[in-house]
Amino acid sequence: MDMRKTALLLIPAVLIAACEPVDEAGAPPPSHSASPSTRKPSPKPSPVQRKLKPGAKGADVKRLQQRLKDLHYDPGKADGRYGPSTQLAVWAFQGVNRLKQTGTLGKSFWKALDHPRDPRPVAKRREATRVDVDLRRQYLVLYKNGKPRLISHISSGSGEYYCAKDRGATVARCRYATTSTGDFRTGRRASGWETSPLGQLYNPIYFNGGIAFHGALDVPRYPASHGCVRMPMHIAEYLPSLLGTNVPVHVRRPS
Repeated sequence: MDMRKTALLLIPAVLIAACEPVDEAGAPPPSHSASPSTRKPSPKPSPVQRKLKPGAKGADVKRLQQRLKDLHYDPGKADGRYGPSTQLAVWAFQGVNRLKQTGTLGKSFWKALDHPRDPRPVAKRREATRVDVDLRRQYLVLYKNGKPRLISHISSGSGEYYCAKDRGATVARCRYATTSTGDFRTGRRASGWETSPLGQLYNPIYFNGGIAFHGALDVPRYPASHGCVRMPMHIAEYLPSLLGTNVPVHVRRPS
């Protein structure tokens, strides 16, 4: 479903079916007063974290993966290998915490991981079960019982201009590949791979006409789709079991 500016060619005999833009606890511990003659011990410094890059391996990578899981991101299996799935979860964490989205993890990242932000709701409507999509920072949040259940990196509409034939048309129609903002609800879905004229969608869950959440083999850091919301394959594998039908979806581009 990737598309480049150099590939703005008419797509012969294409029938648009999906991913095209839609027109518009416990008691507190007791306190103890220190005597004037008692000096408080110096705080123990945090262990120094090495700079991590994709491809890194080790126990610290495994701790990173487990920490992300605890915060409701999904880096895949916590195997101590900094692979593509871990990088996608890192991008989502960086987006939520307003960090530069990069694969290299330094001091600012480790600091944020120790003191993470909660994702900001994107809409005034804050249903207990809903999906919030942040187009500016390319992540979504699935809420259950008012709390984040899953936070994932995404890749939405690229904004590129393309031309393709609609169903039954003899002349191609040109448009921009955009993911519209607004308030929607989940609807039709399909299991496994669904083939559309613009590409293949894995376990698609539609929420705005032909626009769907779906797994894709390529989910880059930047917007790259024809309008759908691409997700990592390992997350799309189980998303249908978490996300039901008629669930509110709020799509925004926050400042």
